[in-house]
This record gives sequence, C-alpha cells and structure tokens, in this order.
Amino acid sequence: MREFNLLQDLPQSTEPRIATNRTIKSRIIASERGKEFYDGNRDNGYGGYINDGRWALVAKRIISEYNLDNKVSILHIGCDKGFLLEELKQIYPNAYLRGLELSYYAWKESQVRNLMRLGTFNRLQFRDKQFNCVIASGIYSLNLAQVIDSLKEIERVCDGNSHITLGAFETEEEEKLFRQWTLLGTTILSKNDWLEVLDYVGYTGDYWFNTAKTLNLISSNKSKQLKEEQLYGGY
Repeated sequence: MREFNLLQDLPQSTEPRIATNRTIKSRIIASERGKEFYDGNRDNGYGGYINDGRWALVAKRIISEYNLDNKVSILHIGCDKGFLLEELKQIYPNAYLRGLELSYYAWKESQVRNLMRLGTFNRLQFRDKQFNCVIASGIYSLNLAQVIDSLKEIERVCDGNSHITLGAFETEEEEKLFRQWTLLGTTILSKNDWLEVLDYVGYTGDYWFNTAKTLNLISSNKSKQLKEEQLYGGY
C-alpha cells in the first residue's frame, strides 16, 4: 500500500477554506444527491458541477501512475457525472470503463451514462477480478460497516491497482474542522484507525487521506485573526 494523492492535479484553493458549521438543512439537501447538491447553492454541495477539463489531468496521471494501456478495464466508484470516465474514454476509446454512482440526478445528467450504473458501493454487481484498476472517491460517506464491505468488494473485483480516498484527521482540532466542513462525510477516523481498518479487510491498494490540513481548512476564529493581522501589519 502507498499513501499518495492520485487526484492532486485537481485545482486546489490557494486561500484557506473557512470550516463554518453546515446547517442540518444543507446536510439534508446534500444527502438527497440531487440537482441542488450538484448544481445549486454552494452551501448545499458543489455549487455547479461541470466538466471544465480538470479531469483530463487526473486521467493522464492514473494512466501514467499505473502504466495502463488501451486494453485496460477501469471502475470508478463514486463517479458523480462521469467526468473522469469521459476523459479516459478520450485517451483510450477501446478501454473497458465503468462508473458506479448513488445519485440518479448525476447519472441522468451524465454524457456517458451508458458507462455508468446506479448502485451501492458495498455490493458491487461485477465479477471477481473484473477490473485492472479501481478508483473509489467517496466511500467515507458510508457508515463503518458499509465502508468495510466496500473495501472488501474493491479487493474482490480488482485484479491490479486500486486507490481510495478517505476522510481523516490527526488531531482533535483537525477532526472538528473536518466535521464542520463536510456535508456527506460519515466515517471520519484518525489516520491510525483507518490503517487498522485497511489491515482488517486485507486491503492491498493505495490510499489518500483527505484532512483539514490537505483541504486547507481553518476555523472562523482563525480567519478573523488572519484578517486582523493583515489589517494591522501582523502585529
């Protein structure tokens, strides 16, 4: 297993993100994974989920990192509107590509819905060892039992390389900030606890931890302090 960010080419905010408490209303709306979550108010989700070309770099990195060719089979779990599948299809039109998504709205709006299936992440309707590469973007939105089942399923269907992204923390402050910021994150564990989970299920692929630090999250109090330091020259 390796810890590295396979999605590092996605644009990152240069300014700190303020981890304000999301309202229960926003979390309810996000949980529906509908139009408002993808293409509505930013407080309730993405604030407009469009393919602006950023996933092309991710597709190239996946191919380069795992030395994939035109005969590859790739599964993207949590593929949203299928933008990564679109870019992979452009590079390798003969590859066997599949996406799995929970959201009917995302599937309906996708340009590659023929490559996508609607279904749960912890019960994959695919054959054993069907894919050379499996990418899972958001399984930590599930509860722990479902996450464990999802990891086992990834191991079952993967005959090659896999990469997962997990919500994590190292300090109590990081945990607090992450929980304030996330709309759908459910299983958010310390890095050490995640490693124990991965060991328990026998996960053999790669992984990356989304944390308050990697997301550049700060508290509203810290944001106020920074503004005051800028106003008074840092003194």
